[in-house]
Amino acid sequence: MPGKKVVAIVGMCGAGKSEVADRFIENGYYYIRIGQITLDEVKRRGLEIKEENERPIREEIRKKYGMAAFAILNIPKIDEALMNSSVVADGLYSWSEYKTLKEKYGKNFIVIAVYASPKTRYDRLENRIKRYKKDPKMKYRSFSKEEAKARDYAEIENLEKGGPIVMADYMIINEGSLENLYQQINGIINHIGNSL
Repeated sequence: MPGKKVVAIVGMCGAGKSEVADRFIENGYYYIRIGQITLDEVKRRGLEIKEENERPIREEIRKKYGMAAFAILNIPKIDEALMNSSVVADGLYSWSEYKTLKEKYGKNFIVIAVYASPKTRYDRLENRIKRYKKDPKMKYRSFSKEEAKARDYAEIENLEKGGPIVMADYMIINEGSLENLYQQINGIINHIGNSL
């Protein structure tokens, strides 16, 4: 485990976190989706995967386990993965989760914030349904502008989402081409080193 890294990707929905995570996966990092716990619980309850069903479950989990819930519940998966490789964790949300993971992994915990303007993000989220019709892992989910805006407000107001973004070690501005995004990601990967 020494020297292996936990790279957490933070940002609002539609900013490009999954694209960033994919580049780390290509460089040998093990992928963990922090919010998978919510989707698994939605499915377990026989509900449709959509924001209006997910939000109350996310908030219920945090009410039960505290604001660091998703970090705490994912630590066993992260520790297991670190036995073999570094980890990219997609979708760190709360300030409490950030503090929990920073305390546990110290200097080996690296946060990358991905930023795109609300207009850019909402356009992407509305267009995803056309681009990703077959997405069984639900990595590239689509939202209407209204759903995305409601999710933004809920995450900022209820889930302390701004803290990890502000405290990120690296910031990617994702307003341009995929080539520009990849250049930024590759620069960060080269700077922190790959997982091998």
